[in-house]
Amino acid sequence: MPRDALSPLAQGPTPAVSGDALRVDGDAVVYRLFDVGYEISLDRVLELLATEAPERVRPVHGEAQALQIPNPPITVILGCDDVVLGRERLTVEVSARIFDFGVVSMRARVPAPPGISWNGFIDFGEMLDSASVIPQLLDNRLGHLVNRLEECIKRPAIAEQTEDYIVYRVARLTDLQGQPALPSLLHDTLLSPLLLNDRRTLSVEAMRELLPHRFSYTSEDLAILTWDNALIVDPSPVDTDVQFILEFANAQLLELRFYDATLDAELPRMYDRIEAVRPGVRGLLSRRYAPLLAQLQRTVADSTELVERVENALKVTDDVYLARIYAAALELFRGRAWRAGIDRKLAIIRETYSMLNDEQQSARSEALEVAIVLLIVLELLLALFRH
Repeated sequence: MPRDALSPLAQGPTPAVSGDALRVDGDAVVYRLFDVGYEISLDRVLELLATEAPERVRPVHGEAQALQIPNPPITVILGCDDVVLGRERLTVEVSARIFDFGVVSMRARVPAPPGISWNGFIDFGEMLDSASVIPQLLDNRLGHLVNRLEECIKRPAIAEQTEDYIVYRVARLTDLQGQPALPSLLHDTLLSPLLLNDRRTLSVEAMRELLPHRFSYTSEDLAILTWDNALIVDPSPVDTDVQFILEFANAQLLELRFYDATLDAELPRMYDRIEAVRPGVRGLLSRRYAPLLAQLQRTVADSTELVERVENALKVTDDVYLARIYAAALELFRGRAWRAGIDRKLAIIRETYSMLNDEQQSARSEALEVAIVLLIVLELLLALFRH
C-alpha cells in the first residue's frame, strides 16, 4: 500500500505490558538551534569545512520526492566529547546542520545503555531532559563553528532565541526473551513519562489531546511527535528522514520566532523615532522623515524576504507519508500562528510608512502652495511699485 494512502496511526487496544518487560537499544539526539545571521553561503561553507567531509543531505526514500529543497542544508560531524550524565560517563557525537537562511542546528547524539529496560529508557530521557551539560557543550561548539564560518555569514550575530528539541530513537525493541516486540506494545502509560515528562496516570482525554500526532507505515515502525520531543521507532539505522523533517520544521520555527521578536522590538522604537522627528517637521523640513521612511522600508523588505525564503526552503508537492509528518510538525509548532503574527506587525509598519509618506507629501504640497502664493503676492507688489 502506498504511503500517501496512510493516515496518522490510530491507537488501538494493545496488551498491557509493563515497562520492565521491554528492552530497548537506542539513543537520543539533542538538538539546539541558533539564528547566527541573515544568510549563510552554503557553497562557501563547503569550501571552508572540506577537511570535515561535509554533506548536503536530503530525505532519500521514494516518498521524499514529494519534498523539494532548493538549497539543501549542509551536515558536518564536529567530533566526540565525553560527558557525565548522572553517574554514567558517555561519549557524545556532536554534529551540525547548516541552513542557508541563517540557522545552525547543533546536535548531540547520546547513546542509551544497550539492552536497557523501557523504564530505564524513561529514566535516561528524564535525566537527559534536565541535564545542562549537553546544552552547554553545544553552546561552546557553536561559538567555535561560527568563528570559522564568519566570512560565510551575512550580518553575523547570534540571536537570543534558541530552539531545543530531543528525538528519542529506538532501533530495536525486544521482550525479556530477546524476541522482537512491536511498537504497538508501547501504550500511552509507557509513552507519557518519556514524551510528556509526566509519570502520573493521565486521562484518556489528556492523552488524546497531548499525543495526537502518531504515524506508522509498517507494524515495525512508529513516529510520535510532541512540542518538545519525538519518539521514532525504526529498525533501519540509516533511515533518518523523519528526523530530517522535524529538524527542518524546528529551524523554520526558530526563524519565525526570531523575526516575530525582532518586529516586536521594532514597533516601540518606530513610534519613538516618529515622535522625535514630528515636532520639528514644518513645511520643507518634512524631508527629515526620509531616513525614517528608508529604515521602515528596509525592515519590511528584509523581514518579508527572509520569511518567504524560510517558508520556501522546503516545499511539499504531494500528500505522502513524510509530507504528512511535516504538516503535522508545522501544525504542532503553530507555524501559521507565528506567520500571522509577523504579517500583522508588518502590516502595521507598512501602514505607518504609508501614513508618514502621505504626511510628507502633504507637507511638501502645502509648502509648494505657500511658495506659489508668495510669488503671486510678490508679483503684485512689484506691479504696484512699477506704477
